[in-house]
Amino acid sequence: MNSGLSLGRRALAGLALAVSGHIALAGDITIAQVAPLSGVLASTGAQMVLGGKLYFDHINAKGGINGQKIKVIVSDDAYKVDETVRLTKEMLARPEVVALFGFAGTANVGKLLTDGILEEGGAALVAPYTGGEPLRNPFNQWIFHVRAGYADEAEHMVQQLTTLGMKRIAVMYQDDGFGKAGLAGVEKAMTRRELKLAATAGYERNTDKVAQAVAKIKAADPQAIIMISVNKSTAAFVKQYRESGGGAQLLNISVVDPSELVKLAGLKNAHGLGISQVVPYPYMANLPVIREYQELLKKHAPKEDINYTSFEEFLGAKVLVEGLRRAGPNPTRAKVLKALENMGQFDLGGIAVNFSPDNRIGSHYVEVTVIGSTGKLLK
Repeated sequence: MNSGLSLGRRALAGLALAVSGHIALAGDITIAQVAPLSGVLASTGAQMVLGGKLYFDHINAKGGINGQKIKVIVSDDAYKVDETVRLTKEMLARPEVVALFGFAGTANVGKLLTDGILEEGGAALVAPYTGGEPLRNPFNQWIFHVRAGYADEAEHMVQQLTTLGMKRIAVMYQDDGFGKAGLAGVEKAMTRRELKLAATAGYERNTDKVAQAVAKIKAADPQAIIMISVNKSTAAFVKQYRESGGGAQLLNISVVDPSELVKLAGLKNAHGLGISQVVPYPYMANLPVIREYQELLKKHAPKEDINYTSFEEFLGAKVLVEGLRRAGPNPTRAKVLKALENMGQFDLGGIAVNFSPDNRIGSHYVEVTVIGSTGKLLK
């Protein structure tokens, strides 16, 4: 499909019907994606879908996999756990669906795992947009992670802060599985250094009600604050904290969009905010896969900007396509799962992932970026 993409309301409605842009045929390879296309993570969900679509459309334009085109069915869960569960059950009830792709939310995906929905369905879930430790440990065979975990991100941020002499660190977190997973990662990183957190404060999921968290953390006078939070709540915290006179170094875990934070919090407040990242800097075409991503984005979605989230899911789509290819003609859920777990080290184009029968964590890559004085993300 060569027409440009727009992620406005009309386009999102279309994405929620079918991403591949063509009517399903008997020979199609069907995969399913549940993403937050509305609610507090709507902009993130749109980028998740876009990243996968870029590569799936590219493969289809080249003739598909073993002569079969990829069809992606996308549904909107609005980042609500119950909706994720309901929609996933519906997807897995369709026998033509051979794999799941790019879901979001530690609590959302965690519920699929604890309720046995993934096990009962028998389909691999590739590249979920979450780094929650409960999805990684203990080992489960269903989820293939392309990103590092929140524990990896927390360790990297705490290491960077303590190296700079900042030991009074506070955490603002979303009060759910996602936020608590990130909080646990920071606490473990602090414990390794025989340090304790200066303060912790949660906020209600699916809201930006952070006033109490701002007051509690500001009163503790930390040198740095690590936020385990999504776009709207992070922006609200940053804005309120800075406007109340708070001067600590601010950092956020990888699941935020810097352009959205600048828009919501204001450049003056967002300037200097550090964001951990779990894939390489996609704005500089210094790797083959980044050049490929940028070229396909320009071709298929010329109005869309380069974005960490779409790039991450682009990488996830490459992993899934390779699994589908190795599964052979007319792949089944079992064949795709086996192909993915036997992938070994696979080069995506200057970025490698590694999967095996006893390893589902493809990468531990982490680096920290900063929102610069013009609002652009700096490495």
